[in-house]
Amino acid sequence: MTATTAPTDPAAERADVLADYRRHVGAGAAALAEALALPVEARSEGAYLWDTAGRRYLQCGGYGVFILGHRPAPVVAALHRQLDRHPMSGRLLLSAELAEAAAALVAVTPDGLERVYFGCTGAEAVETALKLARANGRRRIVAMTGGFHGKTLGALSVTDRMSFRVPFKPLLPDVERVPYGDVDALRATLRDGPPACVIVEPVQGEGGVRIPPDGYLAATRDVTAEHGALLVVDEIQTGLGRLGRWWGWPDDAGTPDLLLVGKALGGGCVPVSAVLSTAEVFRPLDRNPRLHTSTFSGYPLGMAAVTATLRHLQAAAIPDRAASLGRALLAGVREAAMRAAEGVVRDVRGRGLLVGVELARPEQAAAFTAALVGNGVLPTSSLGADTVVRLCPPAVLDDADLDTLIRACAAAFAALRPGDGRTGPASGDS
Repeated sequence: MTATTAPTDPAAERADVLADYRRHVGAGAAALAEALALPVEARSEGAYLWDTAGRRYLQCGGYGVFILGHRPAPVVAALHRQLDRHPMSGRLLLSAELAEAAAALVAVTPDGLERVYFGCTGAEAVETALKLARANGRRRIVAMTGGFHGKTLGALSVTDRMSFRVPFKPLLPDVERVPYGDVDALRATLRDGPPACVIVEPVQGEGGVRIPPDGYLAATRDVTAEHGALLVVDEIQTGLGRLGRWWGWPDDAGTPDLLLVGKALGGGCVPVSAVLSTAEVFRPLDRNPRLHTSTFSGYPLGMAAVTATLRHLQAAAIPDRAASLGRALLAGVREAAMRAAEGVVRDVRGRGLLVGVELARPEQAAAFTAALVGNGVLPTSSLGADTVVRLCPPAVLDDADLDTLIRACAAAFAALRPGDGRTGPASGDS
């Protein structure tokens, strides 16, 4: 769509957008949008997003980005101030914004994580962590089945899904996988010799909201410490209140060697990620700060967002709010699932404001997604589990919003047909 094009109605604008998608963005993305009858997004605020026709949708997608909702006022105000003053660094002089954001992030992370390296994306944080781990001279990496850590070459090497990895092989060598949640399997693998690192998620988000057994994470820390392996904890989706606490990593599980943060770190407004590490693990970058660099690492605009986001998370007690909302949401969705035909829903599980609905077949998950959109709710898929649809709402929901979400789920469940994955009428009144 060119700058001179001025559609007179939403349908015409959508047609223009789809045409540009097919020509320039990707035919696959256009086909998916057509299959799900997706409209064009126009604006957003709080828990909601509006399309160009003026219809409102409750935001439960974004892969965990919107814990504070859309355009949270304190973050937007901080970004305006920074834009007016100094949005981007020349990277030679000292940055007060970088120093302030790093100190603020360290203050809310587990004790012992003293160093911070900022990036822009979660995959970039994973790449940085893998490089720091390999700087100890070891090469072997242990990852988990069902794990997802991004799609750049290094991050993809520790992502489990084969269909994402195969087209780009060879990836990093010496990557082994053990079953998620099985500490005995991890212990047996580490007996073969300490790897550079073990990478694990407190809850597997893209893996389909897989929650490990009680005690597993603490045992993982014990086993890695016993064998001298660095432990990388990927909190890119689960951190910053999403699970109803600041971090998915348990308080009594000891300190990981590296902790990865992203998604919500930029307040849902700008892309920011971070790697936190112990001073010992960070030593290669202390010795040579040019060993790993990025043009936009620590850019002032992003750092202003980080500081404002962390302050707002604390001032509004967002993790506590996510915990209480999450309990009500999980109970409500489980009750709503009883409206589904027998055998359609396999499980509804979650922690905090990360809830997964597992359907029997991928086609039913797609139909459930379409029905939710039809009922004014934007869910998110699970890139590592085709049968799981996720609900990742912001912690700014009020009681009416929560009721709207649960009613939409009930209507979507009721619309599912067990035989072919299609849906019947998806009215919110059903």
